[in-house]
Amino acid sequence: MTTRLDHIGVNVRDLPAQTAWYREAFELKPVFEFHLDGPGLGGVVLEHPHGWRLELLARPGSAPGLRAPDPLTAALTEGYGHFALTTPDLDPLYARLLAHGAAEAVAPGPSPEPGVRMAWVRDPEGNLIELMEKKESERKPEGSSAQHSVRKPE
Repeated sequence: MTTRLDHIGVNVRDLPAQTAWYREAFELKPVFEFHLDGPGLGGVVLEHPHGWRLELLARPGSAPGLRAPDPLTAALTEGYGHFALTTPDLDPLYARLLAHGAAEAVAPGPSPEPGVRMAWVRDPEGNLIELMEKKESERKPEGSSAQHSVRKPE
């Protein structure tokens, strides 16, 4: 079986505000919006020109979850803690996100992964986003890191 990551889901408090922020900050386009009347769940799927997708979900009565100020603190809680994006040029993207209202979590610097630089920001509701800069020679072909072949046990 071949699989590929389809999207990342982020639960938010203010769906219109977060939708506007992600659209402007990352130049995402809406793919579709939905509303489930029973639970009152609303959502929007946004897509980047390179194909990665982000689903924002909001439900009345939701409560804030983990709001760690940085990745080391986030790692003290089990479960999903952040999503990461790769860029060929970290500093301009980092500056762009800060200019759009992101909060600094970790300034650009070396990553534990050799040859990689990284930075971390928090979106306006405090969700952590990792930014990674990889040199072109160290990058895998587009889509290769998200695809896995899985064999069923015999």
